[in-house]
Amino acid sequence: MTRLLIDTNILIYLLHDALDEDTDALVRDYENQIYVSSVSIMEFTHLIQNNRISSRRSSIQNVVRYVEENLGFRIAYTTREHLMQLEKLPLIEGHNDPNDRLIIAQAIADQLELVSSDTKFAAYRKYGLQYIKAAHPKM
Repeated sequence: MTRLLIDTNILIYLLHDALDEDTDALVRDYENQIYVSSVSIMEFTHLIQNNRISSRRSSIQNVVRYVEENLGFRIAYTTREHLMQLEKLPLIEGHNDPNDRLIIAQAIADQLELVSSDTKFAAYRKYGLQYIKAAHPKM
């Protein structure tokens, strides 16, 4: 079984049926255990509240319920270990998003493969990130 952490962008594409074929097959493969960071849930909700994306799942409660019950994914809540890992990560030029960095720290600390279409994540491989590059959506 492969343990995967999906980035916020993958969650958004998934909830809008916009994943590319390969990534969709990866996250829907029952042999894989899929995790969604609590940071991604927060980001998703923030984007809805600021009208940057639309979704029928407009509350954190609805998003969490859908992720856990409908998709069968697990929520990876931020822990002390994740914060300690975050402190160890250097700032990468051109990438200073604190939410991304915490998701990356979670993936490293929990030894999860991180699935994202954000190509800047590749720079963290030398710090222990297992990164799977997803294609940009068909949106």
